[in-house]
Amino acid sequence: MTTILPILPEAMLLAVAVLMLILDPFLKKEANQRAFLGYFTTAGLLLIMTLSLLFARPADPSLVFGGMLRFDRLGFLFKMFFVFSAAVTALFFMDTDKLNQRAESYLLLLAATIGMCLMASSADLVMLYLAIETTSIPLYLLAGFLTGDDKSTESGFKYLLFGALTSAVLLYGFSLIYGFAGTTSLYDLKIHFSNFDLLAVGVTFLVLAGLAFKVSLFPFHFWAPDVYEGAPTPVAGFLSTASKAAGFAVILRLLTAAFPAISANWSLILAVLAALTMTVGNLIALTQKNVKRLLAYSSIAHAGYAMIGVVAFSQLGVTSTVFYLIAYMLTNLLAFGIVGVVGRVTGSEDVSAYNGLGRRNSTLALAALVAFLSLAGMPPFGGFVAKFFVFAAAVQTGWIWLAVVGVLNSIFGLYYYLNILKYIYLYRMEKENEDQHPVPVSRPVAIALVVLVIGVLLIGTVFGPWFGLANHAALNLF
Repeated sequence: MTTILPILPEAMLLAVAVLMLILDPFLKKEANQRAFLGYFTTAGLLLIMTLSLLFARPADPSLVFGGMLRFDRLGFLFKMFFVFSAAVTALFFMDTDKLNQRAESYLLLLAATIGMCLMASSADLVMLYLAIETTSIPLYLLAGFLTGDDKSTESGFKYLLFGALTSAVLLYGFSLIYGFAGTTSLYDLKIHFSNFDLLAVGVTFLVLAGLAFKVSLFPFHFWAPDVYEGAPTPVAGFLSTASKAAGFAVILRLLTAAFPAISANWSLILAVLAALTMTVGNLIALTQKNVKRLLAYSSIAHAGYAMIGVVAFSQLGVTSTVFYLIAYMLTNLLAFGIVGVVGRVTGSEDVSAYNGLGRRNSTLALAALVAFLSLAGMPPFGGFVAKFFVFAAAVQTGWIWLAVVGVLNSIFGLYYYLNILKYIYLYRMEKENEDQHPVPVSRPVAIALVVLVIGVLLIGTVFGPWFGLANHAALNLF
């Protein structure tokens, strides 16, 4: 039994997926029976979280399964949040046409989650590449799942095309690492890449280019707006949160375990990338009228903020990045959940669709207030505390100019987030009676939104336990 504990979440995810395939043929096409798929997936994911927290928490870091995986707190923490994000996304699936009718959509969601869990704990280049592909392929399919929608089809094709290209670049980098080092173990590579020479620069560039695509860092961000706009809204939310966090988990482990000597010399390059990513994401978001594209550029900017902690390359830096990703996952899932509700009711993703939302559904508008102010980094929400810690890590390690750039970008971001709230609370529907155009929220989505709002408020006010979890996870890397 002990040997299965390091992969208990992945094993149970696979079991839930198999059970769903067995049960699906016995369900009729009536809406109430198809809703069982969403509730079954959510219940299974919550059960996985519970059992993992009770029985599969790591004590001391250890390499398992022949050194392919590392069983530590960092990987475990990310796994729990991937499973949680998948559970929330499954509830959002239940409110999206076609996604809620097909067992395949939930199956792809579970498969992507398995890949993310393996990404967070991979300790070998072969396992890491397989985990990345296990994550990516289901997400390509989910992005283009609405085959009758031209935008969704385009989204899936673009994501597949660019993703395959960057996977090839990443695989080429991994093959060069193996060729020069003679090993694929991440924790043996630092012996062979201890010097900052031309070879190390070239290999690291190829690997970072592939991973930068996964987290949409500048200049590898170009795919995100089109993919997020065309993909089903719950899929876009999952892409922008869990998938991005998995990419950062890999970056943190690679830079601290495999290339610690190189990382210190790459700090300036990574700092410039972080500054450009923040600035480009925020400046282009200022001009957006489509809310999903706006959130796509916002997610690019947030990748830059999270990168500040990586640049700091200290315990506080890694801790702040992990904490930032936790807060960002909760907040952006909340934002995309609200966008999904409004888009389903109004049939539009333009900011004008939010006119009068404060009077059409005051509770949903309040949730939007929490989401967008947290993304903007306003107290007392989770986004404020997360930004404070990454900026503090930058200042502590001497990257004061980067912290200043981050603060200035936060001001730019505040403008377009407040602009959406202006439509929600100050604008009225033109020539329409707002009372006759309510924005109802289904029960599964309401449950998810309430949980996310509570999470954002808790991280912003009672942040000590969450920061402690992030700190314990960071300790395993140093």
